[in-house]
Amino acid sequence: QVQLVESGGGLVQAGGSLRLSCAASGRTFSPYTMGWFRQAPGKEREFVAVISSEGSITTYVDSVKGRFTISRDNAKNTLYLQMNSLKPEDTAVYSCAAASFWTIIQNNYNYWGQGTQVTVSS
Repeated sequence: QVQLVESGGGLVQAGGSLRLSCAASGRTFSPYTMGWFRQAPGKEREFVAVISSEGSITTYVDSVKGRFTISRDNAKNTLYLQMNSLKPEDTAVYSCAAASFWTIIQNNYNYWGQGTQVTVSS
């Protein structure tokens, strides 16, 4: 079992920045592919970004490319999402998740955090 707890969400004006963190506990964090997903009100949850177990490979949804950066610190068992140039359409609950192999498909992720709210005002 891997327990995931997100933090760092909040209210920010458009153009601002936030950094989300996802702290892992339980089983060893380093072997897992880690992803960020988000769910806006009235919409389905969507993929945002993914990072490989060693941190060398990343992939982003087109809408956040150039604005968001996913990273991880395996020594600290922590995943990050740096979000810059935030837009109102980025408003959502952001969740981190762990998978045992490289994937952007939600159903392939075994462990999920409870989520943290990000609200971007215009």
